[in-house]
Amino acid sequence: MTDMKIAVLGAGGRMGRTLTRVLAETPGCAIAGGIEAKGSPYLGRDVGEVAGLEPVGIAITDDPLPVFAGVDGLLDFTTPASTLEFVALAAQARLVHVIGTTGLSAADEAEIEAAARHATIVEAGNMSMGVNLLAALTAQVAAALGPEFDIEILEMHHRHKRDAPSGTSLMLGRAAADARGVSLEDRAVWTRDGDVGPRRDGDIGFAALRGGDVVGEHRVIFAGPGERIELAHIATDRGIFARGAVKAALWARGRSPGLYSMQDVLGLGQQRHEA
Repeated sequence: MTDMKIAVLGAGGRMGRTLTRVLAETPGCAIAGGIEAKGSPYLGRDVGEVAGLEPVGIAITDDPLPVFAGVDGLLDFTTPASTLEFVALAAQARLVHVIGTTGLSAADEAEIEAAARHATIVEAGNMSMGVNLLAALTAQVAAALGPEFDIEILEMHHRHKRDAPSGTSLMLGRAAADARGVSLEDRAVWTRDGDVGPRRDGDIGFAALRGGDVVGEHRVIFAGPGERIELAHIATDRGIFARGAVKAALWARGRSPGLYSMQDVLGLGQQRHEA
């Protein structure tokens, strides 16, 4: 089989540059395009050079149409608005679309699921193998422990992260809620301020810290009478997310259109939807 031709969306950003470097070192992949927003200072520059590599002869552009016409897959860690634009085009071209964008609304997710009738989409709030194993463990522990164990999810990220809670925190919260047979939307407590009263049984609390250059830290706390269980994941290298995304793209190549997760890629769970 020939190398999978993959374009990096948001190629000038920190994650985009990391994705390009990982693509360059992964057998079976070929860097085939780079997209940036209109007005970006990276437009016209070589995508390899921007990532700190030798030039690859491909200029970063703000026009996705010619790029999408010549690739097999897309790696997308951009913004919700950009992802919705890209997912519609990917569906038309029937591409593999790996989405690591966070901050997506319920309406955004509905559009992605609709696009998955034609495109093969892998979407995850976190692409790392360790975090997805953490989600599986969170579900297992939440199901095993009774309601007397309160669940709190704590995360910390770098000072530039815009959305809170993180997509990973939401993934962990949903894993816990699903394991207990409840709706996360009904049980989540996103913030606490002032006299909020005692904690309600069954709530799942979230707390978000921001500062410095922290890549990502997540902790799921099960606090019960007389004891506490904590599950944690600490990321020290952004490359873990890029390597997971590239793994997802290769896994998705040749699969039927549908909406998949990293749990599917890693063999940890069932796919969310297949067209």
